Amino acid sequence: MKKGILYGLGVGPGDPELLTLKALRLLQNADIVAVPDKGTGTKTALAIVQQFVEGKELLFCPTPMIRDLEQLDKGYTDIADKLCTLLDEGKTVAFITLGDPTIYSTYMYVHKKVAARGYEAKLVPGVPSFCAAAAQLGVSLCEGSQRLLIVPAGSPLLDSVDIAANKVYMKAGRGILELQEQLRQSGKLENASLVANCTMENEEVWPHFGDMTQPTGYYSLVISREEACR
Repeated sequence: MKKGILYGLGVGPGDPELLTLKALRLLQNADIVAVPDKGTGTKTALAIVQQFVEGKELLFCPTPMIRDLEQLDKGYTDIADKLCTLLDEGKTVAFITLGDPTIYSTYMYVHKKVAARGYEAKLVPGVPSFCAAAAQLGVSLCEGSQRLLIVPAGSPLLDSVDIAANKVYMKAGRGILELQEQLRQSGKLENASLVANCTMENEEVWPHFGDMTQPTGYYSLVISREEACR
């Protein structure tokens, strides 16, 4: 029997209309849709594609928000085992992931394990959250010779604030007030903006990050520019 193919599908930041035509086609043709499952709260990636996967077999893949690297790796191996069993059966599997699968995506850990076993695994790009956020704000991320630095939540902020580049701080919700203060102290708050839950129903847009006084949620993204938009 011919083995199936695993597709890692980026489903964009939240708005179903930002799903690419290729991702939509693969979703509709897939035998099984694999869904990341943190165990609590809304399954955001599934909510985005819900209308397109009605009647599809869903495989829920536990991806808890824990820091134990050994436990995380075991979890990714367990998911890879399940996916490989389906691929051995000739199934086509679409694993959905927020934004783009190549940008801080949990899916990539599973993808590498499946590909290392010799299975066909392909990546399908999606609209990254910071591109969507820039569009919502009506600004460019970088122009001319400007550089762009992407900083993930959980990494040290002090060593990035003073780097000469436009910056994107991703998933900064828990440290949002700390980031705001550091940008203020560095004189870079004036040209910083915040978008929370980009393109989702509960989206919040703060063109001036300094105007925000209350912490925002997990899906919070700050764009800090070295100079004001022209």
